[in-house]
Amino acid sequence: MADDVAALSGLTPPSPARALWADFAVNRGAVAGLAILCAILLIAALADLIAMHDPMEQFRAHVLQSPVWAGGSWEFPLGTDDVGRDLMARIVHGARYSLFIGFSVVVVSLAVGVCLGLASAFMGGLVDVAISRVMDLIMSVPSLVLAIVVIAVIGPSLANTIVAVTIVYMPRYVRIVRATAMAELAKDYVTASRAAGSGEFRLAFVTVLPNCLAPLIVQAALGVSDAILEAAALGFLGLGAQPPTPEWGAMLSSAREFIQRAPHVVTLPGLAILITVVSINLMGDGLRDALDPKLKRS
Repeated sequence: MADDVAALSGLTPPSPARALWADFAVNRGAVAGLAILCAILLIAALADLIAMHDPMEQFRAHVLQSPVWAGGSWEFPLGTDDVGRDLMARIVHGARYSLFIGFSVVVVSLAVGVCLGLASAFMGGLVDVAISRVMDLIMSVPSLVLAIVVIAVIGPSLANTIVAVTIVYMPRYVRIVRATAMAELAKDYVTASRAAGSGEFRLAFVTVLPNCLAPLIVQAALGVSDAILEAAALGFLGLGAQPPTPEWGAMLSSAREFIQRAPHVVTLPGLAILITVVSINLMGDGLRDALDPKLKRS
């Protein structure tokens, strides 16, 4: 309707990207979340310049030093941990690990989920039943419990954390793609594409998949925060990234015994996780509102 009005008035209709941004910008919380996330990404990219010390370097004379606002020194603005490592350096470098885990899980889950979901929708029959039942089985187990089981089998490490969390969250994308693709297969444009001689591969990835992207983009945005939380939980339990890796969950795990003596060593990594997850969730909510016509604000 807006395009018709613009055409009648002689104005060029806005590009899809501008239209998406206009709908997204209505939600101020989403814009704030995007801004915070961009700042976190910038901090992670410039961690080597921002950090005043190496995140692994130990300063034995400054063990459990308080932050600067609690009587500490500007040499260690956020204080130090139980072996004298600079908390500021470890938190900004930890952003790299946590964001890497979150984005890696989403990319792998999305790629595998799209292939399995399209295969289930297009092939049907036993293939559909087998894929659907396996996904249902995975989703029937609580995510953290399943991740712990996978880690117990393959061993704790940063790479295995990505594998475990990917297995946990992959069924979301499979089910979204399958349901959306099956709905699209009943539409006339798919029938016309088949009649024009399109092969199954082209039909799946060129014709149908682009019309499944809106819910996938929203789920992927929210999936980053879920993956960061899951990885932090595994790290806290000692099953994720292993010390001395400056991953936020592992930092919480090693600092929990000092929660009364030096609360900053627990509070600051926890705040980093909280701020990152909340900003991603706010941005994801804005994307959902912008991409779903039923949820767009008037």
